[in-house]
Amino acid sequence: MPPAPTPPEVSPLPARQFSAEERQALYDIIAERRDVRDEFLPDPIDPAMLNRVLQAAHLAPSVGFMQPWNFILIRDPARRAEVHAAFQRANDEAATLFPDEKQATYRALKLQGILKSPLNICITCDRDRCGPVVLGRTHNPEMDLYSSVCAVQNLWLAARAEGLGVGWVSIYHEADLHALLGLPERVKIVAYLCIGHVDRFYAAPELALKGWRQRLKLEDLVMEDGWQEPV
Repeated sequence: MPPAPTPPEVSPLPARQFSAEERQALYDIIAERRDVRDEFLPDPIDPAMLNRVLQAAHLAPSVGFMQPWNFILIRDPARRAEVHAAFQRANDEAATLFPDEKQATYRALKLQGILKSPLNICITCDRDRCGPVVLGRTHNPEMDLYSSVCAVQNLWLAARAEGLGVGWVSIYHEADLHALLGLPERVKIVAYLCIGHVDRFYAAPELALKGWRQRLKLEDLVMEDGWQEPV
């Protein structure tokens, strides 16, 4: 058996330094990102804009450079109606799981934009993308899933920079979506997203404004050198 080829020698380049304005723009995009549900406009997304957003997602970090993601673009109204029906079944079940005092608030929330947004994107993780042994996943097998979540975040921030809204739908039985989208068993659904143009965003997360839950304080979540039980 011939010896493995020697990796080429490469050296890092000088690190680009970003201006104060560039840094602030990034922080502004992060702070103004929202989970959009009912504000979508019907306008189609320009293909070049969509490609930029998908390229941003594809530039996400991935352990072992495995790049386990795929992006399923769902435009067909009939297919989206099937997904919406799967959501509705699961949402009706979910409502009964909350305490009585929360159920009315839950049912009043708009929790998806499957039909209103012009495009749905299902981001998946192919768990066999790099074979059975993957650099960085030898002892932590979930790293491919975590890597795929980074692609979701990249897409969301790029979409916000482009003036697009994104909503994450998580209320469904995975088996229903697997069947609807014809996914192989090895492929895991990481995120089902609604995406489209919007002309308004909430000033803060919608669930906070509507009293469902408030943002936690950062200082209560930072720990030093190990776990510390919250007071």
